[in-house]
Amino acid sequence: MNMFCFQCEQTAQGKGCTVTGVCGKDAVTANLQDELTNAVIELANCPKKNEYITELIIKGLFITITNVNFDNESIIRFKQEVKQNISCNTNFDIKSVWNTDEDIRSLKSLILFGLKGIAAYAYHARVLGYKDNDIDNFFYEALQAVTKVNNITELTALVLKTGEINLKCMELLDKANTNTYGTPEPTKVTTNIEPGPFIVVTGHDLRDLALLLEQTKDLGINIYTHGEMLPCHAYPELKKYPHLKGNFGTAWQNQQKEFENIPAPVLFTTNCIMPVKDSYSDRVFTTSVVHYPGMTHIDDQKDFSLVIKKALELGGYPEKQKMTGINGGEVLTVGFGHAAVLSIADKIIDAVKTGALKHIFLVGGCDGAKPGRNYYTEFVKSTPANTVVLTLACGKYRFNDLELGHIGELPRLLDMGQCNDAYSAIKVAIELSKAFNCSVNELPLSLILSWYEQKAVCILLTLLYLGMENIRLGPTLPAFISPNILKLLVEKFKIKPITTARQDLKEILG
Repeated sequence: MNMFCFQCEQTAQGKGCTVTGVCGKDAVTANLQDELTNAVIELANCPKKNEYITELIIKGLFITITNVNFDNESIIRFKQEVKQNISCNTNFDIKSVWNTDEDIRSLKSLILFGLKGIAAYAYHARVLGYKDNDIDNFFYEALQAVTKVNNITELTALVLKTGEINLKCMELLDKANTNTYGTPEPTKVTTNIEPGPFIVVTGHDLRDLALLLEQTKDLGINIYTHGEMLPCHAYPELKKYPHLKGNFGTAWQNQQKEFENIPAPVLFTTNCIMPVKDSYSDRVFTTSVVHYPGMTHIDDQKDFSLVIKKALELGGYPEKQKMTGINGGEVLTVGFGHAAVLSIADKIIDAVKTGALKHIFLVGGCDGAKPGRNYYTEFVKSTPANTVVLTLACGKYRFNDLELGHIGELPRLLDMGQCNDAYSAIKVAIELSKAFNCSVNELPLSLILSWYEQKAVCILLTLLYLGMENIRLGPTLPAFISPNILKLLVEKFKIKPITTARQDLKEILG
């Protein structure tokens, strides 16, 4: 059976996976995900709109993000639920997108993959009770355009609107998280693991972590974050639990090695789950949109008693385990969201005016296993002592355990949070531009981004919508970007691929 998928950075030969996915999905799963996406598009093209259908669209798009769902049975069940709600005679074949003119395909891919990223953020906001009509309506508008619009000018405008709606969605999720769990504050997090029973929580969902913390309090079980859950330590309503102890391991692509014979269960709340190895398959639990064949799934009732039982059964490590980041550091500092950074904006402004701070780099995005990502470690290590590095998302694990020192009282490395916390970086940039009475592009600010999956795509579209220029993107450019569309992005936004850390730094700093 053949497949076609080119939605992630690691896609085969930089062109597309046609036999099996580099992510680990086989052709059957890939084609089922395409069928689900197809059904969601058909559903959005019917006149009927209501809350239930909107939730089906959002969840259906989220399920098809890279490394979320490998379980064919659950995909089939959800596809059937979607198809049962298609109330009109709409017929669409998603292969028509992949097989059309390459420029049209490129623009529609940007829209469709960007929508998948927005769906993930909208989903997380919704579980906390936050919705927005403009965001919800855009899913219908954009999915209808994928089937009907074949004009480059119109599609280009819709690509930028996808970025605009994602900005609104990231702002909504920021509001949902901070209103529910408090404003993130700078917090030091250990990478060491204490003896005794513990549970590792990975993914992105704050609510799942909060529910698990409540269900495990006073049980003698410690909780450790993993991957994109690391920023959770900065939220007051989460860090108040004394058994939220630290962070286990590094970024998602190292899980098969780091979870090898782990004496504790691992709870996956969102992507990125990798094919599960036998050495820890009996201790993997999934919830929310994440499914993996043979793994125990925790349903929407969120009863984590089976996870708790497994933690007590496995018992954890008998002695304290010294673990580190990839550069040997044992302490990670998180919590520099827009509120924390803007609270010291006067210090940043003074440092720029006095010349103590010459440049700000935003180095962040997705991590991945494909060679070339050591560029980001080398880049951060090479930044001069009179510069600051903002970071976010799991790409920071390449360097977040480094001690870069301070400029006065200002730390040189500021972790702003998860991938959706790109909103914080944008808000800081806009406020600084106001303070200096200049455009964002005139600030001493450079964006060095890494991407892997579709949430990174929608963030890139947001930056383009805001008119941000000179973005360096890597490790490779998206396979779904045609030469003509790439030329358009280069000419309009000066977007460029990364080269080497030394060469890019030299060019940026002049």
